[in-house]
Amino acid sequence: MKRMLLLYLSLLLTGCISSKQEGNSQSIPTSSTAPTISANTNANYITQVVQQVGPAVVRINSTRIVEVAPQDPFLERFLNGQRSNREEIQRGLGSGFIISADGIILTNAHVVANANNVSVVLKDGRLLQGNVVGTDPVTDVAVVKIKATGLPVAKLGNSDNLLPGEWAIAIGNPLGLNNTVTQGIISATERSVADLGVPTERVDFIQTDAAINPGNSGGPLLNAKGEVIGMNTAIIQGAQGLGFAIPINTAQRIANQLVATGKADHPYVGIQMAELTAELQTKINQSDFGFKVNQNTGIIILAVSPNSPASRAGLRPGDIIQSINKVTIQDLRQVQRQVEATKVGESLQITINRNGNQQAIAIKTESLPTRETN
Repeated sequence: MKRMLLLYLSLLLTGCISSKQEGNSQSIPTSSTAPTISANTNANYITQVVQQVGPAVVRINSTRIVEVAPQDPFLERFLNGQRSNREEIQRGLGSGFIISADGIILTNAHVVANANNVSVVLKDGRLLQGNVVGTDPVTDVAVVKIKATGLPVAKLGNSDNLLPGEWAIAIGNPLGLNNTVTQGIISATERSVADLGVPTERVDFIQTDAAINPGNSGGPLLNAKGEVIGMNTAIIQGAQGLGFAIPINTAQRIANQLVATGKADHPYVGIQMAELTAELQTKINQSDFGFKVNQNTGIIILAVSPNSPASRAGLRPGDIIQSINKVTIQDLRQVQRQVEATKVGESLQITINRNGNQQAIAIKTESLPTRETN
């Protein structure tokens, strides 16, 4: 019954191969020196954006070696079930954009994850070896470094103030077609992982109808001023006009950690939760969850991971979260934001409703384990 409460859409991530290597500690230089798009009512603003930002958009090629088991039934019988695996080279394609003149590039983690080799193709045709500084599969952000100087730089904007209806421009390498430009609008902001059915990513996506296809992953989503407002990352399989991008403020925050330490830390509590509705209340009360619910609004804890910070602090399935750090909680995004805003090792002050009684509980966060989602 629990699984029936969580319905996930099938996502097709654009690009697919990734890697993680430690890099030297450094900070990402700001891109404030990059020129801005000048206002010219007689020129096509998209053309201006492309001319300015296009040279900073790169193609990222990656390869990895994987073991593949033979699929021949006759061969399996001949070998008495003892398979002889063979090595196979898998190739991946994605996009990225340069954010510092000395060769720091942002892209998606899934573009370069577990890669044996990464190469970067610049707009001017140069092919350079890429070093993966770090990847963060939780937010799907990665940093790649190339040895070069005086490179064109994409100017980073502010993704916190985006509004639906604003112009959006995507530049990337969809299906291997280099420096392809598409244009649309911001269709929505703050699309949560719950909306998209992505259980492993702590990102409120930007939704756009600018065409995004496999190979666009890691490329920039730009506003009408030519500023990067997002990193293109995913499409919904079988849908049209639905593309998603990681807000650039999130990508830049994670990239700073990757450049400094080679990894990104995410605080972990260890709960599975859902937004209460009348339908969910009925399902819970008619199921074998082991608890009953007497309200149909709020954020309810459905499960607590064993040996997690939440478990040790005393949270239980059926608890309803009312506030975190004195911030009233009304939806799942607020919970995710409050947790993500807390440093690993710091405490969250959570007020819950348990069987009609208010309780205050302090939870000391830990670093997010692999494959955990909350």
